Amino acid sequence: MTELRKRGGGGGDPDSTENISDKEADGDDRLGLQGDAEGEGDGDSKADTPDVPLSTADTDNTPQCLNKALEGLPPRWKNYWIRGVLSLAMISGFFLIIYMGPVTLILVVMTVQIKCFQEIITIGYRVYHSYDLPWFRTLSWYFLICVNYFFYGETVADYFGALVQREEPLQFLARYHRFISFALYLAGFCMFVLSLVKKHYRLQFYMFAWTHVTLLIVVTQSHLVIQNLFEGMIWFIVPISIVICNDIMAYLFGFFFGRTPLIKLSPKKTWEGFIGGFFSTVVFGFILAYLLSQFQYFVCPVGFNSETNGFTVECEPSDIFVMQEYTLPAVVQNTLRWKTVNLYPFQIHSIFLSSFASLIGPFGGFFASGFKRAFKIKDFASTIPGHGGIMDRFDCQYLMATFTHVYIASFIRGPNPSKVLQQLLMLQPEQQLSIFHTLHSHLRERGMLPPAAAQAE
Repeated sequence: MTELRKRGGGGGDPDSTENISDKEADGDDRLGLQGDAEGEGDGDSKADTPDVPLSTADTDNTPQCLNKALEGLPPRWKNYWIRGVLSLAMISGFFLIIYMGPVTLILVVMTVQIKCFQEIITIGYRVYHSYDLPWFRTLSWYFLICVNYFFYGETVADYFGALVQREEPLQFLARYHRFISFALYLAGFCMFVLSLVKKHYRLQFYMFAWTHVTLLIVVTQSHLVIQNLFEGMIWFIVPISIVICNDIMAYLFGFFFGRTPLIKLSPKKTWEGFIGGFFSTVVFGFILAYLLSQFQYFVCPVGFNSETNGFTVECEPSDIFVMQEYTLPAVVQNTLRWKTVNLYPFQIHSIFLSSFASLIGPFGGFFASGFKRAFKIKDFASTIPGHGGIMDRFDCQYLMATFTHVYIASFIRGPNPSKVLQQLLMLQPEQQLSIFHTLHSHLRERGMLPPAAAQAE
């Protein structure tokens, strides 16, 4: 109704009567969807946000034993210890998951993705559940399944070509994968259209958009985490670890030294924490890169062995994981009295990754803070005591995963022989033979084949 008054009431619109009734039924005024008022203050007013019921995210689910052990402490220090204990527990679990290998990591990424999706969708449901919109939850989870089927199907086709080639059902699914994915999505699209209810059209389209934006933020970026993993576990471990380090160190520097507010979206963030977290993260990333670059288990691309039907992490390390000698700038030479230094090239790359995690990565957290403030909730959920929901811990991780994927594609990745071989194995035998003869002739012309092989030919 507010929009109609601003436009002079809908004169000349043949559907104005129906539009007015729909807008009244949608409850725009109640949901605060009218345009922003001029001269709006920094604080969110009740008229500008939906009326969101208190959720479990606003309750305390700290274990009783921990609450009892810390009951004599002031609230600030109590929260500090709760966050610290749970952080150590999560870091220990992270090390255990790494030890268990790539399959476990993939399963954990999928679990985290589903939980993050559930937390965001649940917020939407709490905002609009009083309207009893049909099929909202069912369709949301259906679209999640469709998008995951598409992404993971692409991964299977790219990295498990030998397995696909052996199994007849998988060959059919791989050949028509994109068509099947599109057909599944169309089925959901048609179900959504059929579920539209008069007087609730606008709200239903709000929630349709809500679901798709959630899929874009959570599922797409989760898939990039797995893509990074297949490039080598170091591309999975280092980005995640430096974000965790930055989060912890920024919290510690802010807790003990913080005086200057950083951004209004997160009043507890300070410049002292931001700067301290930056330098700490760069140093931590540099050291971690040095330690991990020494082991094939971390630096080799994750491949699939068709003979053992398992993942392999054995290879000849690429140049960025081979120690090299660098000449230091003249200014540094005069200061440190060193002319050269031995480094793994990946350590230099880690500086760029750490800088992004410290300077740009926190904006993922600020974005999440703005989202939570818009709906007047403290956390996405109450899964982790002292930390909030899973999404509260992974808001920066998804942004970091996207940057890492782009960084690899832009500055690191070259032709991947194992991936090319997987594609070749999916071709017909006569196509494989034709490629073999073409490659054989090319290598012989360049003089790269032994004379005996050339004579035999």
